[in-house]
Amino acid sequence: METPKDTLPYRPCVGIMLLDRDGRVFVARRRDTPDGWQMPQGGIDKGETVREAAFRELKEEIGTDRAEFLAEAPEPVRYDLPDHLVGKVWGGRYRGQEQRWVALRFLGEDRDIDIETEHPEFDAWRWSAPDRVLAEIVPFKRDVYATVLAAFAALLGQR
Repeated sequence: METPKDTLPYRPCVGIMLLDRDGRVFVARRRDTPDGWQMPQGGIDKGETVREAAFRELKEEIGTDRAEFLAEAPEPVRYDLPDHLVGKVWGGRYRGQEQRWVALRFLGEDRDIDIETEHPEFDAWRWSAPDRVLAEIVPFKRDVYATVLAAFAALLGQR
């Protein structure tokens, strides 16, 4: 017998691996999750391309879209929410997310980043070495992030 979670669809989403000039990865700590660090991400609006969504989400979440497109991961990555979050996020309409990941190179200066946006999601941010990213991510997203790091391995550390 299917549980209600199994009958819910995945939310279409974009994830952004934002790299600085030294190949470090932008991560930010969620306001609603103590020690919950993540890369910027968000829903893909109807009629929006993955790239359009990536730049919009970047602007909405970190206050700047000063970046250039580098690559898109070849396959979407899915994850399920932990059971205690199903029904509490995204209006209870989704079981998790199907994410399209892009890699962008940040072209601005650190002072261009402003996480105090109209609807702030983060309370801190930093540039992280790629090999530290997995240790900082909430556990239910670690497999996703491992897949993303592998998909963009050729870009990491590139100057």
